[in-house]
Amino acid sequence: MVTTRRRDRTLAALAVAAALMSAACSPQPQPSPSPTATQSPTQTPTPTPTPTVEPAWPLTGVAGDVKDRPAVAVKIENTHAARPQSGLEDADVVWETIVEFDVSRFIAIYHSHYPEEVGPIRSVRPVDMKVLAPLEGVFVYSGGQSGILRLVRDTHQIFALDENTGSSAMWRSRQRFAPHNLYGSVKGFAELAPESHSSSPDPGLAFATEGATPTAVAEGEKVSRISLNMSVAAQPTWTWSKDKKMWMRSEGSEPFMSATAGQIGTQNVVVIEAKQFDSGFNAQNNAPVPNYDLDGMGVAHVLSGGKMITGLWEKSALTSALTLYDKNGKEVLLEPGRTWVELLPKSQGSFSTK
Repeated sequence: MVTTRRRDRTLAALAVAAALMSAACSPQPQPSPSPTATQSPTQTPTPTPTPTVEPAWPLTGVAGDVKDRPAVAVKIENTHAARPQSGLEDADVVWETIVEFDVSRFIAIYHSHYPEEVGPIRSVRPVDMKVLAPLEGVFVYSGGQSGILRLVRDTHQIFALDENTGSSAMWRSRQRFAPHNLYGSVKGFAELAPESHSSSPDPGLAFATEGATPTAVAEGEKVSRISLNMSVAAQPTWTWSKDKKMWMRSEGSEPFMSATAGQIGTQNVVVIEAKQFDSGFNAQNNAPVPNYDLDGMGVAHVLSGGKMITGLWEKSALTSALTLYDKNGKEVLLEPGRTWVELLPKSQGSFSTK
């Protein structure tokens, strides 16, 4: 059987060889001369230019000459004796929170602009660390209770400056009465930061850059005004200005003014509903000092471009930045520019729109 298979292979090989030889020996037709083709010069394709993405400031989404420098947060008072405040118009982000006696205070965060004067500067509160830890920058305040100061020291992501450690960048204004007269220089505060807290913060909230549309503008309903009832003593209002293309702030019915720049306005207003609870640190006459539950998620209302959407906020850890999502679970894009975050006590505060 082996011999038969070998034979079969040999016969097949011979048949192929014969066919090839026959083809080689047969006269082949001569090809007709073809006309000489005109050669066109080789065209080098034009390379598609790579689009240049201009750097943007991480806390505003505004393109520009971005500098590597720390975010500087300053605790600023908001009482009648403190108004008009200085420097709030230059903050990239401002958080408004309720403290004891139902008054509000601001956490003003500066990065893209370092104003020469901010204030009045007041004392620290427990919620401040939850807001500022993700920035890993500088936090400026004028003191506080020993227990709350211990929280500051234990939050290693924050480089703290008070009247003692930051005195070279602070002064007392002769135009105000104590304790409403402590002011400072944001540039001076930044220069005091050690190398470990001198870098720019990671981006926090997301912005509609490179031609994208802000989420509230794309998906929201038109709103001309939002009136917040944060407490009996804190009832700010934001009104949309078509001319200025900003939300303009009022305290009740009175325009909220800067000491030097007119009425305060912002591109975005974010209302965060979060549970408020007693921190256990009592103020004068045993008044409870509030804290907020900013772990997990809750309801958020986002206003940009004269429109508003309702979605969710999420903050997974102390060092995690706050993230906003629309009703479909997609991350919210804000209008590039400044943002005011209103920390509304859940079940206690309320708001209305027009």
